[in-house]
Amino acid sequence: MDLHLKGKKVLVTGGSKGIGRGIAEAFIREGAEVGVIARGTEGLNNLKEELTGIYAIQADVSNETEREEAFKAFIKNFGTIDILVNNAGGSSGGKTMETPVSSFREAMELNYFSALHLSQLAAAEMKKHKSGAVINISSIFGRESGGKPSYNNAKAAMISLTKSMADEVIQDGIRVNGIAPGSILHPTGNWQKRLEENPEKINRFVEEQIPAGRFGTVEEVADTAVFLASERASWIVGATLNVDGGQSRSNF
Repeated sequence: MDLHLKGKKVLVTGGSKGIGRGIAEAFIREGAEVGVIARGTEGLNNLKEELTGIYAIQADVSNETEREEAFKAFIKNFGTIDILVNNAGGSSGGKTMETPVSSFREAMELNYFSALHLSQLAAAEMKKHKSGAVINISSIFGRESGGKPSYNNAKAAMISLTKSMADEVIQDGIRVNGIAPGSILHPTGNWQKRLEENPEKINRFVEEQIPAGRFGTVEEVADTAVFLASERASWIVGATLNVDGGQSRSNF
């Protein structure tokens, strides 16, 4: 299926490894021109060596000034933006009563405010040519309990942002949607570490908690992202799609 993404200017945050890198690679395969933002210079250097033509920007998107400068660098290099993928994220802390408020703030800056701010910047550019797509990578735990509360709270806010912003900017030809991955296995992720540390426990988790009977893959999330960014998904607006092999317990 030709998704008509050739030549599209795509920015992916947290794009040097894991799901973000998989999404960047998927857009490149579709013929798009891709820039990525990431904090780690080592990961970005590896990315540039392994993916021909990638435009790498070193920045911490939890910092407002750095993300503004990173976005300006992308626009200077590409001239415009057609697709933004807000993938940067992470978690810290533990149970709510054991986690300081500062950790909740940090989680919101990294997972939510970075996506909000970059979406505002991107939408302002997209309005100029009356088209564009924003994709927010959240989590099934943005809809239900599980995992670390600081992360879940931020991802819940991201899902809410996806809907509210989508309703505002669709009149300008801009579609905002999201993806809520379940448990995804990849070499640099937490599930890989847990699997190596205690394979019996993790295999039991998969058997009991994921109806499909396996972890998801980066490619399965990336395939969803390129579809949502394409005109093939033209009537999908404000949705956050679970990509989880049935893991989520939510029925809406």
